[in-house]
Amino acid sequence: MTMEPKTWSELGDAQRSALLQRPAVADDAAIREAAAEIIAKVRDRGDSALRELTEKFDRARLDDFRVTADEIAAASAQLTREQVDAIDLAIRNVRRFHEQQRPAPLLVETMPGVVCERVSHALDAVGLYVPAGTAPLPSAAIMLAVPAAIAGCPTKILCTPPRADGSADSAVLVAATRAGVEDIYKIGGAQAIAAMAYGTESVPKVSKVFGPGNAWVTSAKALVSGDPAGAAADMPAGPSEVLVIADSTASAEFVASDLLSQAEHGVDSQVVLVTTSSELAAEVVAQLDDQLAGLSRAKIAEESLKHARIFIVPDLGTAVSVNNRYAPEHLILQVKNPRELLPELRNAGSVFVGPWTPESVGDYCSGTNHVLPTYGFARTYSGLGLDQFMRQMTVQELSREGLANLGGAVVSLAGLEGLDAHAEAVRRRLRSPS
Repeated sequence: MTMEPKTWSELGDAQRSALLQRPAVADDAAIREAAAEIIAKVRDRGDSALRELTEKFDRARLDDFRVTADEIAAASAQLTREQVDAIDLAIRNVRRFHEQQRPAPLLVETMPGVVCERVSHALDAVGLYVPAGTAPLPSAAIMLAVPAAIAGCPTKILCTPPRADGSADSAVLVAATRAGVEDIYKIGGAQAIAAMAYGTESVPKVSKVFGPGNAWVTSAKALVSGDPAGAAADMPAGPSEVLVIADSTASAEFVASDLLSQAEHGVDSQVVLVTTSSELAAEVVAQLDDQLAGLSRAKIAEESLKHARIFIVPDLGTAVSVNNRYAPEHLILQVKNPRELLPELRNAGSVFVGPWTPESVGDYCSGTNHVLPTYGFARTYSGLGLDQFMRQMTVQELSREGLANLGGAVVSLAGLEGLDAHAEAVRRRLRSPS
């Protein structure tokens, strides 16, 4: 494998931008157009379009999309006790971390007689998407279902692609049901996002869609969230990516294994190493060759590594700047004093600190959520948390004394804006004898 490290200080700004571009971005316009066509078909023809698209993309002929109780029971029988125990451990840790995210009620008397509150409510209906693609992701079912259950969303549905025989992945079904979601549909891709956003004869409409996916899913989420008749979306969460910051103290073996753990997700994944050591960079390249040979998904990882980048930087401050510019989904710190970098790290979906914290633990069962912004959207979006399954509402209550204290300012500000009725709503109350 040929992977030539680049010296960051020798690159012009345009070269840096080009090298940091995600692989799927080049085809964004075509992907968006294709996703829009799929959405239009589902919106116009409902279940009929879903059957047609499912046969086309998943090679599965389905009359009914909803997973039955018998299918869930059969799925449970397919897993070993060890596998179920691992799922349960992940659910416990994710639940423990997310339960602590419950928003506390806020009540403030901003001045005498003026009380303001902020209260939270669960979203009425949420749609969870769990991709399958080249690998089923029961971990994604856990990451979505657990916070939805903690929030108490009344309607929770989950869509996941069917296999060619018309079944859904057993581990996904077990993980989803044990995490609190049993309303599951065998629908994948952009068509699943459309079905949840607009509803069909068999799929209920939701108010917000969640979950990672490929570029088509990401594009579909963006499209339906921009339509008032569609559904809001959690974040742009597309193909996986990781950036590793490493110095001369890092283990080349560990760094290479972290890069490969993301490269094996899919051919459109991207991995980046930023290091202060040219010697480490060369060792990592050699380790990638050695470790790649033993992977079951070596062909996928090898294709993904064509988009890989290695940058040699003069110091860790520059490495932090590269990271903040790239804004990765995952950031791994393999440096001598990793916590010293945290205050300056602004843009990353989730951070993994030190040599004993592989990204894999976050993907599965450390407790944090692995649904994270990609494509550089970590600059403006947070990873998935309990708050995204809830909405906040403010409340205010004034006594007559409170309105008397506040009224003059309201009348004055309304005058500045030329909104007489606003001022009159206050004046009439203050002139009232009771």
